[in-house]
Amino acid sequence: MSDRKAFLTLEGSDAAIELPVYSGTAGQDVVNIAPMASNNLFTFDPGFTATASCESKITYIDGANGVLLHRGYPIEQLAEKSDFLETCFLLLNGELPDAEEKKQFYNTITYHTMVSRSIELFLNGFRYDAHPMAIMCGSVGAMSSFYHDSLDISNPEHRMISAHRLIAKMPTLAAMCYKHYIGQPYIYPDNSLSYSENFLHMMFNTPCEHKEVNPILARAMDRIFLLHADHEQNASTSTVRLAGSSGANPFACIAAGIAALWGPAHGGANEAVLTMLEQIGDESRIDEFVARAKDKNDPFRLMGFGHRVYKNFDPRATIMKQTCDEVLEALGVEDPLLKIAKRLEQIALEDEYFIQKKLYPNVDFYSGIILKAMGIPVEMFTVIFATGRTVGWIAHWNEMLSNAYKIGRPRQLYTGAPKRDYPG
Repeated sequence: MSDRKAFLTLEGSDAAIELPVYSGTAGQDVVNIAPMASNNLFTFDPGFTATASCESKITYIDGANGVLLHRGYPIEQLAEKSDFLETCFLLLNGELPDAEEKKQFYNTITYHTMVSRSIELFLNGFRYDAHPMAIMCGSVGAMSSFYHDSLDISNPEHRMISAHRLIAKMPTLAAMCYKHYIGQPYIYPDNSLSYSENFLHMMFNTPCEHKEVNPILARAMDRIFLLHADHEQNASTSTVRLAGSSGANPFACIAAGIAALWGPAHGGANEAVLTMLEQIGDESRIDEFVARAKDKNDPFRLMGFGHRVYKNFDPRATIMKQTCDEVLEALGVEDPLLKIAKRLEQIALEDEYFIQKKLYPNVDFYSGIILKAMGIPVEMFTVIFATGRTVGWIAHWNEMLSNAYKIGRPRQLYTGAPKRDYPG
């Protein structure tokens, strides 16, 4: 694997520590720093900005050039030619399904969408105004108490059964979180509908009224799920891997991922976009807030612009912009916040400041607008993100368990008090 070496020499020492250098299929080479430990040295990398925590074959990101590949396939091609469930199969299995595999996989997911009646009773224990992410995190963790037949993480078949159950049941749980939040009865899955149609059916229908799902909205939701399916070693995926390295069951690991995703710096970014639009409030105030965003002494930031990984453009944003335009045209909504959003988009794409800083609208900006236009409250945005990301989490969890792995155990730079004696 390694045909090159790096050497670390400490000032004042003649000895050099030999460190193997590994090359992947694409991307940066990595230095194996494990030999440093035997020399009583650790690296210091807050935020893991220069640390490869694992080896993976699932997703590759080239942030400088705006590239996102799932198992080698560009995200643009998957969004155009594939759909969410086929992408799920790809992430889990490494290859696209043939016709028979696709039929069988879709059938498996469709007929595992129902959840135990006891889950409904469990959800009723949450306060009437509980945040949907709190309900989602708790209910996914609780699912481990229902499926004792497939919790042997050393068994590949058990792992795949759990993967199918999680992918299938997440939209059902997400819709139930929403219904509990707004005080409506739960709506059961409909096996005649596609994955995304079914989710919208469970979200917006009631026992009193059944409405057909708009195919443009269903396609938009499918793209939202697909574009959020995986994003390499982000905070929530790393959390799932770390929890999984302890031998925890899959439902506990995914619940840990949901908890990490809940943070506003991660999955809550599209919710922050709507909060920002509400703060601006009116089109007449846009120039004022744009000026504040340009002022380095002002803490205000335009949410939904730029990305920590993508230094040029987010390839998912281009697809999401097209989807956003389709949804707004189909719905013909006249929402003041959406008008503000469209004007901000125009400024970001034309203003020299944003162009030079490469602060282009990202996937969170457009997905927030789409979900708002569809009538989904901001409290549900991260729940929907979690529904799409579940397949990525479970694919990384399964990949880790399929290979030799160690329990995650980062070290630290200790800056506390030295050893001292108790007084008296």
